[in-house]
Amino acid sequence: MATPFREIIDFFANIGIFDVVLPFLLVFTIVFALLERTKVFGTEKIEGKEYTKKNLNSAAAFVIAFLVVASSELVEVITEVSSKFVVLLLLIVLFMLLVGSFFKEEAHGVFLEKGGWRTAFMLIVFVVLVFIFLDALDLLNDVFDFFKGTNQGEIVGSVVLLILIVLFIVFITQGKESGQTEKKS
Repeated sequence: MATPFREIIDFFANIGIFDVVLPFLLVFTIVFALLERTKVFGTEKIEGKEYTKKNLNSAAAFVIAFLVVASSELVEVITEVSSKFVVLLLLIVLFMLLVGSFFKEEAHGVFLEKGGWRTAFMLIVFVVLVFIFLDALDLLNDVFDFFKGTNQGEIVGSVVLLILIVLFIVFITQGKESGQTEKKS
């Protein structure tokens, strides 16, 4: 038995709200915000104040969003990534609830302070986001096969060796900081 709310969601799916409208709005908003922030198209002065060129920013964002929606593959990737991102965001909130249960209540709330825990947490979230994108683009199996060395053992060995050489050179050539300054003659 379908409820009225389920029928509404099904109706929205049938008319393309989830396949066309929402991805369009998401891409338009993100691209417009980036163009406004970066001021790629420049600014103009009106009565002594500087404003971004909103008309160019909105036109470019509209065209980019329209081109993205025209590609069903891109819409599928956006849908898959955004749904997994929401699950990741929910996991982060639940994790912060768990962390907050071990701290005393303060006015500013519970946040990971600067330092090792915060950096490690951000690194883990970044790695998970990379895996989400790779999975959405169907590249995750290729990456795993590459690192397993399936038919590409020489390539994996070469890449690992090059990385080790670069790290060694960086380690050897880095300047050591000391509290003393050199005296110039």
